[in-house]
Amino acid sequence: MRLADLSILHVAPPPPGWGGRYWTFVKVTTACGIHGWGECYVSTVGPKAMAAVIEDVFDRHMRGENPENIELMFRRAYSAGFTQRPDPTVIGAFSGLEIACWDILGKARNRPVWALLGGRMNDRIRSYTYLYPGPGEDHGEFWVNPDMNAAAAARAVAQGFTAVKFDPAGPYTIRGGHQPAMSDIARSVAFCRAIREAVGDRADLLFGTHGQFTTAGAIRLGQALEPFAPLWYEEPIPPDMLPEFAAVAASVRVPLATGERLATKAEFGTLLRLGGCKILQPALGRVGGIWEAKKIAAMGEVFNAEMAPHLYAGPVEWAANIHLAASIPNLLIAETIETGGAFHLALIRNAIRWEDGYIIPPEAPGLGIEIDEDLARAHPFTGTGLHLQMQEAPCDYRNGNRFEGGAPAPRA
Repeated sequence: MRLADLSILHVAPPPPGWGGRYWTFVKVTTACGIHGWGECYVSTVGPKAMAAVIEDVFDRHMRGENPENIELMFRRAYSAGFTQRPDPTVIGAFSGLEIACWDILGKARNRPVWALLGGRMNDRIRSYTYLYPGPGEDHGEFWVNPDMNAAAAARAVAQGFTAVKFDPAGPYTIRGGHQPAMSDIARSVAFCRAIREAVGDRADLLFGTHGQFTTAGAIRLGQALEPFAPLWYEEPIPPDMLPEFAAVAASVRVPLATGERLATKAEFGTLLRLGGCKILQPALGRVGGIWEAKKIAAMGEVFNAEMAPHLYAGPVEWAANIHLAASIPNLLIAETIETGGAFHLALIRNAIRWEDGYIIPPEAPGLGIEIDEDLARAHPFTGTGLHLQMQEAPCDYRNGNRFEGGAPAPRA
């Protein structure tokens, strides 16, 4: 087999837009006619520029190569231009292409990807979802209203979820770490209290922050959350501050989680060696792909760390996450968009099954999915924003912070 052709789709999910403003899918085809799907979870540049990067990575490092030679192709991309260090744009491009190679290999061997990764360790995969507003609810109000989130948590638990995530402590700013406003701390405590009262001991609380605090600010907020026993405190400091995770962990009695913005085993290895974080959240469309994530999981075993694959993207990355999760012993939980996401599932013709709080690994060859290309092309991305964006305005200590949480508004 030889990799021969590449096509790229930028797909915009319709309102309410859970999963980001757009998703970048790649379709790679071999000279013998086997195709595979991948997804690039990176948006440091816009879709047009990102497509050019993906094409360059494919042409320079992968075209004409045997899709089995994943390690070789990774080393080419990782070393390109005398780098040999994590580059989220190049590695993000490679990640999607690498996922497509695994899809090809599984189809060529008539086996699911998890079978090529050491076999199925987990027959079902515990899942969690963000709390999202229901039909007809005011989106702007939802992200700052603890009672609305508590009701959403109760609905999720009734569906079968045993963990729910929320992030009331914004805003997400480009300014690096800041101290939380007291109103942010008070709102965060109110969210935890209301949600804990709504779900009792039936579900874990997952507290997200998206890396916006200084070390001291993260400690202040984290200590306020301790009485509610969250399962994790996610990315409390910026992702470029890896040594500071240990300082936060030493002062906060809630497990720290991070990883959605990290690339390659190099960054995760540094995080593990420095200590402080025992829940790893790689996004497979950014971290380097399935094989790189498998290596990270193995490193995590040595440090007694657990894996919780991250998902704020489309259904191809979700499928890749599932195959990784099925194959590893140190799986904690995997993210879903609600019970799979209406548009996500439509794009893959409902090929992945979610059941009573768990994802069931596909048995079909490759990733076990096929993209409905007509549906994908009927939803092109035509906007100018990036997949996710951070605000330029600083934290408002006088008037409080109202911000959009788990997804861009429908108008975006």
